[in-house]
Amino acid sequence: MKTKFQADENGYYGEFGGAYVPGILQQCIDELRENYRKIMDEPSFQDEFNQLLRDYVGRPSPLYLSKRLSEKHGCKVYLKREDLNHTGAHKINNAIGQALMARRMGKKRIIAETGAGQHGVATATVCALMGMECVIYMGKTDVERQHPNVQKMKMLGARVEAVTSGGMTLQDAVNEALKDWCQHPEETHYLIGSAVGPHPYPDMVVRLQSVISKEIKAQLLEKEGRDYPDYLIACIGGGSNAGGTIYHYLDDERAKIILAEAGGLGLESGKTAASILLGKPSVLHGSRTLVIQDGEGNVMEPYSISAGLDYPGIGPLHACLAKEGRAQVLAVNDNEALQAAYELTRMEGIVPALESSHALAALGKVRFNPQDVVVLTVSGRGDKDMDTYIQHMEA
Repeated sequence: MKTKFQADENGYYGEFGGAYVPGILQQCIDELRENYRKIMDEPSFQDEFNQLLRDYVGRPSPLYLSKRLSEKHGCKVYLKREDLNHTGAHKINNAIGQALMARRMGKKRIIAETGAGQHGVATATVCALMGMECVIYMGKTDVERQHPNVQKMKMLGARVEAVTSGGMTLQDAVNEALKDWCQHPEETHYLIGSAVGPHPYPDMVVRLQSVISKEIKAQLLEKEGRDYPDYLIACIGGGSNAGGTIYHYLDDERAKIILAEAGGLGLESGKTAASILLGKPSVLHGSRTLVIQDGEGNVMEPYSISAGLDYPGIGPLHACLAKEGRAQVLAVNDNEALQAAYELTRMEGIVPALESSHALAALGKVRFNPQDVVVLTVSGRGDKDMDTYIQHMEA
């Protein structure tokens, strides 16, 4: 049964979503739309998916009570430790699910886009596991600032294509991946890493990531005697880790949702990726959503210190949650994210990804009550961002 904040049969969340694709891809999208729910509901798929999540990824990921953050912010702060997954982020959950689906649909070749590189590494990892050809598109700017992940992808057997068009970041990588898909539609599955793109991708990705909220419910019941928190906090670029974090709570208004997007150098600076707070409705990469635009309606070049958050749009689910008032959206600028990363590292010995640091910085922007239970998803670990952290520590 469809709930208020789930996609309808045409992939719309209120006014956002849908599938806007060129004719050459319509057959691919139709094939995926007609099959993804059937395949996901097959017991054999669920058995294989869950077995790999358990034995290969290392799930369930811990729900860790951070005593020092709790003391600082005057509430109970639990960290959902997606950084402890194999490959270092939540991206592996979706990559395994989509690769299993692609294999069942007879696809031999996987393409993907990546910004921070975590989705690229996850996709390359799964393709190595399953013996599938893998091509990763990545903006040249991101290739340079995420060098360790690029080397991992190549070691795993993927071909990494550095994209030199536009701003040479995530949105440009998506553009090139879509071009590739148009040229090889029959044998290729485009493994989108976030909750964006044409239907059914936003719904499919969030469903595959919903293992996160499913675990949170069980873990909170064990630790707190109730299966819901007072607050859920996650960072948003496209929206996959946030979507997975909130999925089982979408219609449970006892759990307030806080989404932290990349403010960059500030909302008024022109160097930002705050697509919900600044965006206007438009079609981007196959779906109607909120997009940062200039005065003439052109997509603006996004900016964030975090390679995984510098996207000019947002998944249609999150656009709907914000418009309907179900989610509170906070902009976190670069310096705030850096300080939150240093704080977690020094207070808990956990080095978070720059993406996750935006969620951590949101803690300081909310006034909590002492009895509040807060669950914050640490979507990835910070190994890939060490050069950036070191550079700013020395500055």
